Amino acid sequence: MSSARAALVRLPLIASACLSLAAYAADDRESLFGDDLPPVAGQPAKDSADSGPGVKGFVQFELARTVSSPDHWSKMRARADLNSQGRLNDNVKWKLGVRLDYDAVYDLNDFYPQAVDHNQRSAFDLRENYLDFSAGGWDFRLGRQHVVWGEMVGLFFADVVSARDLREFILPDFDQMRTPQWAARAEYFADDFHGELLWIPVATYDNIGKPGSDFYPYQPLPPGASARYLGEDRPSRNLDNMNYGLRLSTLKNGWDISGFYYRSSDINATFYRAPITDPLLITYQARHDRIHQFGGALTKDFGDVVLKAEAVYTRGRSFTLLDPFDMNGVARQNTVDWALGLDFTPTAETRLNLQFFQRHFFDHPADLMFDRDENGFSLLFNSKLFSNWEAQALFISSINRTDWLFRPRLTWSFERNWRWIIGADIFHGPPLGMFGRYDSQDRVYSEIRYSF
Repeated sequence: MSSARAALVRLPLIASACLSLAAYAADDRESLFGDDLPPVAGQPAKDSADSGPGVKGFVQFELARTVSSPDHWSKMRARADLNSQGRLNDNVKWKLGVRLDYDAVYDLNDFYPQAVDHNQRSAFDLRENYLDFSAGGWDFRLGRQHVVWGEMVGLFFADVVSARDLREFILPDFDQMRTPQWAARAEYFADDFHGELLWIPVATYDNIGKPGSDFYPYQPLPPGASARYLGEDRPSRNLDNMNYGLRLSTLKNGWDISGFYYRSSDINATFYRAPITDPLLITYQARHDRIHQFGGALTKDFGDVVLKAEAVYTRGRSFTLLDPFDMNGVARQNTVDWALGLDFTPTAETRLNLQFFQRHFFDHPADLMFDRDENGFSLLFNSKLFSNWEAQALFISSINRTDWLFRPRLTWSFERNWRWIIGADIFHGPPLGMFGRYDSQDRVYSEIRYSF
């Protein structure tokens, strides 16, 4: 994501977790092999790989209209997400997955630049494609895969490995934003201990789209100036730019505790500014810093209340400076991001999630784009109204400034395997805020999905 937003890149991404309620770390042997789904009541548990390599997934149609001026249709997308899994023998399992997109909005109007049309009109993406096997007491997964290290409710916080599709900011569901990595993963289990080794030889990075798209991470500019954006500079594929990490976890007296170290080329993009030769035309280029990350998480169930907490120390990431005379417009900083969440279930049909999060800069120059401590909170309320209707409201806000996102929506499960969602995304805040920079992107949307 942009350096102009880099100081807040985790905060909005942290908030994105509230859009999804199902991202948990794989902390048992069955999770690695995808066998962690509960059995149907009254029936014995069945390995999904034993049921044959049938195709599963979903198809959906999404419609969105941006209602802020200038109002326009911003999405008319058809999406098919397909996967199949099976086994080669008793010890080796496989999974294959693809996603196909077509968005008619880029053919039906000329609102967006040609580069955006080309980037977002259609796509064919590989999803999870891997082999699973065991050897010597270890479980291995080789191939394109999701690696979830965060244990908050879907938070992109300690979940530092997966890249994300950010062309719609944090608005899509979490499982659709996440982009798998080509990785080799090994896991070891012993009683309440779980160890995990990860190696990513060729990394995937966040997709920020092209200039002119609704949620492109534009950089701050002096009055009267315009910007030119060069092509993204991604790390070369060599030994120096490979990613690797270690994660250890244990379960003691109901406390689920984990810690990790991750060395990587940052999945987030930092926008470096070229030396200024023309004060009215500023040139930026997105690059990926080489960073170290140390983190940890804990979870504890207290009956009707679940406590979750995470913290990540990052060394080597750069952030935007507002000083127009700085050489490259960024400053390398060490930061700590932490979050604390409480999940309540006051009734069987109701859920309330409260979260507080903060980013602290250890060395805060006066002209850094953001405060030394950037604070925020989120509220998520979800309740089943009738047998097939569900209401949800998400509010995410900065504490440092009047800057927020409000997302109400209704879901109607009108037939088996079918759902219809209607909702709105409302932004408010200053131009350099977490959400205010997108206050011209308020939208209403609808989605129909069939799962099979």
